[in-house]
Amino acid sequence: MKKTIKRTLLTITAVTLLTPSVAMAHDHSEPTAKTPAADLRTTLDQLLSEHFTLATTAMMKDYHDAEDTEQAYQALDENAKSMTPAIESVYGEEGAAQFEEIFLNHNDYSPDFVEAAKNDDEALREEAEAEVDEFVEEFSEFLATATEYHMPKEAAEEAIAAHEQDVIQTFDHYTNEDYEEAYGAYREGFHRMFDISKAVSTAITTQMPDEFDNTKADTPAADLRSSLNSLASEHFALAALEMQKGYDQAADYDFVTWAEDMHTKDFKAAIESIYGSEGSDQFENAWQQDHINAQSDVITAALEEDEQLRGQAEDSLQAFAERFGSFLGESTDGNMPAEDATDAIWQHEEHVLQTFDHYTEGDYEAAYDSFREGYGFMFGIGENVSEAIITQMPDQFAGEDMPSDMPKTGLGGTADHNSTTLWIAFAAAALTAAGFLIRKTTTK
Repeated sequence: MKKTIKRTLLTITAVTLLTPSVAMAHDHSEPTAKTPAADLRTTLDQLLSEHFTLATTAMMKDYHDAEDTEQAYQALDENAKSMTPAIESVYGEEGAAQFEEIFLNHNDYSPDFVEAAKNDDEALREEAEAEVDEFVEEFSEFLATATEYHMPKEAAEEAIAAHEQDVIQTFDHYTNEDYEEAYGAYREGFHRMFDISKAVSTAITTQMPDEFDNTKADTPAADLRSSLNSLASEHFALAALEMQKGYDQAADYDFVTWAEDMHTKDFKAAIESIYGSEGSDQFENAWQQDHINAQSDVITAALEEDEQLRGQAEDSLQAFAERFGSFLGESTDGNMPAEDATDAIWQHEEHVLQTFDHYTEGDYEAAYDSFREGYGFMFGIGENVSEAIITQMPDQFAGEDMPSDMPKTGLGGTADHNSTTLWIAFAAAALTAAGFLIRKTTTK
């Protein structure tokens, strides 16, 4: 019953975020990330990026005949089905049915790539690649037609084809045991999904502006919210995968932690560009303490059935949540209350732990339900942190474009960047600090 409720809540969340209503009308006089258009973009951020994460994970699991392969593919299909009500709220039953047929069916060729790799079957691989080409053509035509060509077919085709190649390249590098390349491709492919969601949401809101209270999906405030969505959700996805890899003593474990380190590197560089090396080191120490060793301890405790060590790890995480929640409250001048921040950080930690515990217990359906719930939760954190920052410094997010000195890629910059850059860096580090991003290799 609980699993059914969780799936229902995920669907309701998607519909609620995507469906404009009178209650969503707002005052345009102050910048905000909480608009119908930004909500649409967030819904697509969540569902599309989750699709990429689940697709690559399922293929890895299938390649090794892992016990949770069936549940991984099931979660992938549930993700596709979660998109259908959202599409229906905009394009009606007919459009939703067409979408589901195209999108759900394209998941079916993932096992073909896996089977071809296992058996070195070139003919099957070619068939699977042909199916990819067919999907790219069909889905790009659907998007272009549905949006009345506010998203041109050529642009849609290019984006979808790039996404499919991201999935395939991640898998190919993985099967070749080129793990650093695999996780580099994973990170690139993950972030591409947010580019796609921005393009699609912008096309939809341009197509039917009145349905979205004449708000836009590509404002500076919406960009900030989406950036934090990306950083927070990537952290959760990598953390969950890394803990499973550590428990399984997988050959690519160290390379998942490498991906997490790369995820962290941009944040520290941004802090250093403003505070210098001494300031960035102080900042790192502040959020690194208490939880840097906790994840390794959780994995070790599971492998050694050490309940005392597990309890100590949880105590460290709770202490971190309280300390960092207070830090967030003070840093945002109370726009994100310390108590709320602490609760959010701890809920995130619980999602990570629950996903891991279900996995180690062999309850894989519950593990993927917990993963999806925890993954979706990160987008609420992105929303609230971004809104706290925008409320604190509204002038930085007024107008149609991001400030000229806003970082375009990563989070780096020059020493003369203004406080907007600082807050982007701070928020990114704050989100990742809510979990485990600097890793110590688990004792083998």
